[in-house]
Amino acid sequence: MTIKIGDRLPEGKLAEFIEVETAGCALGPNTFNVSDLVKGKKIALFAVPGAFTPTCSAKHLPGYVQHAADFKAKGVDEIWAISVNDAFVMGAWGRDQKATGIVRLLADGNADFVKALGLDADFGKFGMGTRSQRFSALIDDGVVKQLNVEEGGKFEVSNAETLLGQLA
Repeated sequence: MTIKIGDRLPEGKLAEFIEVETAGCALGPNTFNVSDLVKGKKIALFAVPGAFTPTCSAKHLPGYVQHAADFKAKGVDEIWAISVNDAFVMGAWGRDQKATGIVRLLADGNADFVKALGLDADFGKFGMGTRSQRFSALIDDGVVKQLNVEEGGKFEVSNAETLLGQLA
């Protein structure tokens, strides 16, 4: 069953490659409970089939980096990019795209979280296994307020401009 507007995000864990050690966060991969990360926050979330893939690197992530200040101005606390990759790959992608510190690059290494959302996809014919569908969502204190799921192979509704336009 696919998550829908009005639903609470399911329990899950995501990993993030931490570049700078802080209290409670060591250097390297750190795993976080989604419910802890979203508590009391407004999150602009988008998910991609894979870090370093063409559309994801040329259009999807750059749009959210470009519009980060616009999201903040509309009350968004954080922007998340989720992909079925490991935290090392997500950290490298963030550095490559100059997104570190602007967008949280969160790894769903085994696709457990996107499966719980009902937004997983079989990319086996491309040699990529189970991945995430391309989508965006606005999450407010753990509740889905907007959800934009792309049709296979498309990039029309999950871009930064669409989600930004849906913010009140």
